[in-house]
Amino acid sequence: MTDQTRLYTLAEEIPGLDRPVLLYFLDGFMDAGAAGRLTTDHLLSSMNPRTVATFDVDSLLDYRSRRPPMVFDTNHWVDYKAPELCLYACEDAVGVPFLVLSGPEPDRSWEAFAAAVVELVRRLDVSLSVGLHGIPMAVPHTRETELTPHGNRPDLLGESTSWITRVEVPGSAGALIEYRLDEAGRDAIGFTAHVPHYLSQAEYPTAAIALLNGVTAATGLAFRTAELEEAAVLARKQIDDQVAASEEIAEAVRGLEARFDAVAAASGNSLPMAGPDARMPDAEEIAAEFERFLAEQEE
Repeated sequence: MTDQTRLYTLAEEIPGLDRPVLLYFLDGFMDAGAAGRLTTDHLLSSMNPRTVATFDVDSLLDYRSRRPPMVFDTNHWVDYKAPELCLYACEDAVGVPFLVLSGPEPDRSWEAFAAAVVELVRRLDVSLSVGLHGIPMAVPHTRETELTPHGNRPDLLGESTSWITRVEVPGSAGALIEYRLDEAGRDAIGFTAHVPHYLSQAEYPTAAIALLNGVTAATGLAFRTAELEEAAVLARKQIDDQVAASEEIAEAVRGLEARFDAVAAASGNSLPMAGPDARMPDAEEIAAEFERFLAEQEE
């Protein structure tokens, strides 16, 4: 058997942890609205992170597919931003420690990487692992962001109605971690934010707030979200201004609102048809209407 500890190096000093919760997001797979990235970036910028373990990215990444940025000044190289895949210890708003795994999704050795994460979960006696990301959905930005919960702890997932039964999708390292943790008998869940598909390529802070609210409901961890809320208010104003400036966009959003409200009223898995005055546009139509809005964003 391969020694999975070779894939990571533990810090010399590990902060005190009492069966911590682990939150994780790996950048590279689908993450509509940058929901998972915004969430982990916010945690690592505001929750006093300390490095617990560093993964060997040289053995996990394909640099030719995701080239790290370098800076050339006049006649020589002056900076290199090396990719990092690390496990951090943070503290929530009331001082409760938890862990965050963040960095690029490995390009290779998924099984070895997942085994290393499972080993760390055992080694640090993690009580619950929670994966986070966003997916594009035919939903309007004017309604509350919903979550799809999943995992092997139904008691922590709430009473939401699943919008699918069984489906085969491309795999991800994050999904494999949840799968292998389940096989290893470790508690693992995840939350997927529903992001309006016309905003899937933009940053959507509202989805990150929804993810953190889901984590709080499942784990009791408390988070400061003032910065995300300010960003969400600004993003909402930009979107609303663009909608108000175009009757075509407004009609598309009204169609999504009618469909969303009909589904909510039905409280079932089926998606009822909207009335004739609320035509449901397809993804390509709405994407075309919002192309100008997305093009005007700085990032």
